[in-house]
Amino acid sequence: MLKKVKITNVHTGKSSEALVETDTDEKALIGAGVATNETTAISTITGVDEKLHRLTSPKPGTDDSAAFFSGLGRCLERNISLTKSLLLQTNRVKSAVYKGMIAEVVHAISVGEKFSDAISKYPKLFPDDMLSLIIAGEEAGQLARVCKRIAVSQKKSSKVIKKLKGGLIYPAVVIVLGVVVVIVMSFTLVPAMAKLFTAFKSDLPLGTKILIALSDLFIHKPYLAILPFVGLYFFFSNWGKISSLRPVQDLFLKLPAIGVLVRKSAAATGFRTLSMLTESNVRLSNALDITAQASWHYHYKELFVRLREHIGVGRTLHEAFLMEAHWLGPDARNLCGLIELASETGSGTEMLAEIADDYEEELDNLAATLDKMIEPLTMLILGIMVGFLIYAIYGPMFSLGDVILKKK
Repeated sequence: MLKKVKITNVHTGKSSEALVETDTDEKALIGAGVATNETTAISTITGVDEKLHRLTSPKPGTDDSAAFFSGLGRCLERNISLTKSLLLQTNRVKSAVYKGMIAEVVHAISVGEKFSDAISKYPKLFPDDMLSLIIAGEEAGQLARVCKRIAVSQKKSSKVIKKLKGGLIYPAVVIVLGVVVVIVMSFTLVPAMAKLFTAFKSDLPLGTKILIALSDLFIHKPYLAILPFVGLYFFFSNWGKISSLRPVQDLFLKLPAIGVLVRKSAAATGFRTLSMLTESNVRLSNALDITAQASWHYHYKELFVRLREHIGVGRTLHEAFLMEAHWLGPDARNLCGLIELASETGSGTEMLAEIADDYEEELDNLAATLDKMIEPLTMLILGIMVGFLIYAIYGPMFSLGDVILKKK
């Protein structure tokens, strides 16, 4: 349920609005972060208006997550109570979901629930790896430290995601424009071209036949012209599910420029999670299990699962890495050497953090040059689309002269 809180400053008379996703007006006031010098008016948004507000209002994401944990960690570090620390974050987050979550968590804590139990009700905002870190921080009395580490990780993730989205805008625009051009041609140019080629009864290339068949389909059933855009919408909106499929992830690793970025990203996520868990005194076998769940690429998920199995039968972490090095790609020898160094010096946690730092630094450098990396892929897509249209339209032209001369 979406609540709109209109907040008015009693001194200046200026008003602002805050959206909070919650079920009661009392929680809406908590989530809106109302100050003592402000008055409020609360209304419930329903129906079409609610859908429009959800579409246009800020979405929950890594920016809100980073702001939430950064502020929470800073407050807890200064011995501010957990409830007060949470209340201080209401104006740092922007999405209605996060504001509502804070209100719900504050309410849950007020009736005696633990912080980790309260946030476990929001698996989309706090996935298993993050929740495990929070639980470990609570048990070790290091919740402030864990929150700050999560904030740093989320900020880095947010930075990379923004660069990825920015780099993918150009290919997306090219694909959409290509679809528009093909549809427009199917209603205008292709029918006239089909009449000309049919009149001369010449053999048509496969590309031309496909284009003519597509044009006939759109002319007789115009509503089908919307289907490509619907398909693109579902493709981009379900990209998370598509990218989690094993064949797609294998394809990513084989792409020349994208493969390096994917491998570095998955490795950085895995080793940072493992580093934070071991730093929070979580047992190594449990830490590997949680890291496997948190890994988004199945290569690294499988790696950490097998490492846990080796640790379970008494092998050292270095021996486990040597046996499963094939999952690590080109970095295998270097990583195994670092793990061996850690086992000899007794600095496992520090070495895991160093590995994660190195991967994140390399990932930042790759993300900075993302535009140059994606540009060849964009040109390839554009070249294929333009080449197909030229082949389909002008291919028959080369044989048309022979047909005309024969008739003369």
